Amino acid sequence: MNAVALPFSRCGAAWRTGEGICLLLLSLLLLAGCRSAAPNLDYRALVRASSRLGVEIEASDNHRLYLEAASWLGTPYRAGGISKRGTDCSGLSMQLYRTVYGLSLPHNTALQLKACRRVRRHKLREGDLVFFKSPSSGRRVAHVGVYLKGGKFIHASSSRGVMVSSLREAYYKRYWLRGGRPR
Repeated sequence: MNAVALPFSRCGAAWRTGEGICLLLLSLLLLAGCRSAAPNLDYRALVRASSRLGVEIEASDNHRLYLEAASWLGTPYRAGGISKRGTDCSGLSMQLYRTVYGLSLPHNTALQLKACRRVRRHKLREGDLVFFKSPSSGRRVAHVGVYLKGGKFIHASSSRGVMVSSLREAYYKRYWLRGGRPR
């Protein structure tokens, strides 16, 4: 039976004689086919989102959340609204969850609260919901936002539209109700 001579079959003899050039060339050819690609990210959009939201977006963060959240900034407040022409707080969280996580939340702050398991303030993660009472609501939930990071959250303010605020602001510290993670 005749053996088929492969183009690199002479490498074995060359290696045994101390001339490992064939093996080196073969290794380089194989490695050239293996390359690691950088993630497919729109770095300019992430930089813009980071600047607009006032948070530092890292490689391990949920980029889709930050890009989508930034696209809502400046949307006017509209009671019952769920679009970028106008939204209320539960409409914003509902739309962010639908787009970013593919989850359906009700368009009602109290029902969103019921759909979540409790999360303590120091255990909040990006995407968690943050709930607040108001001066007139007593102990009942009156407002919701979506936590970003570093104590910041995005929400639809009835006076200023969609904006980013800090949990460290006196108002939000005073009227904090709880954090929630949808089940």
